[in-house]
Amino acid sequence: MNYIETTIPGLWLLEPKVFNDHRGYFMETYQQIDFEKHIGSVPFMQDNESGSVRGVLRGLHYQLAPFSQAKLVRVVQGRVLDVAVDLRLLSPTFGKAFSVELSGENKLQLYIPQGFAHGFHVLSETAVFTYKVDRPQVPSAERGIRFDDPAIGIDWKSTGQEALILSGKDRNLPLLKDAELNFEYLTL
Repeated sequence: MNYIETTIPGLWLLEPKVFNDHRGYFMETYQQIDFEKHIGSVPFMQDNESGSVRGVLRGLHYQLAPFSQAKLVRVVQGRVLDVAVDLRLLSPTFGKAFSVELSGENKLQLYIPQGFAHGFHVLSETAVFTYKVDRPQVPSAERGIRFDDPAIGIDWKSTGQEALILSGKDRNLPLLKDAELNFEYLTL
């Protein structure tokens, strides 16, 4: 696995080594000892999967501390634009977004530490999105930020010919300036 730190401290791209032959391919998607050597100990406890159609935008979601979730995300089939937004108060990159295309073809993964909002937009006809989390879902701690907050300025790679498909809840999330936040920035 190749570990690539992004422009936002704590946020990492993971590029697996893929072994191809006439039968198909093989790759490791997670190896605890290697992960800990590069990123640190993250006690992943649950794997989740969602399937979505073109135009679906899920996010931007997070859970308040102490229930904040670290995630290791990837796409098994299809293509998505994956986005993480730094919500750690006093972070030099507070309010900044990082986006990357994840696909079944490029097999990239994104590690998102606690203290970030997360969302994705489906760019292919369908997509299967999987992710590990280190904390369970706690509905009373769930929060979010509007996908189109101009202060963040995310380019969701929408063609304009397609309508974004959002849940009513996601469409009505607050702007960053009005969001409830309680994440501390700790130097790494």
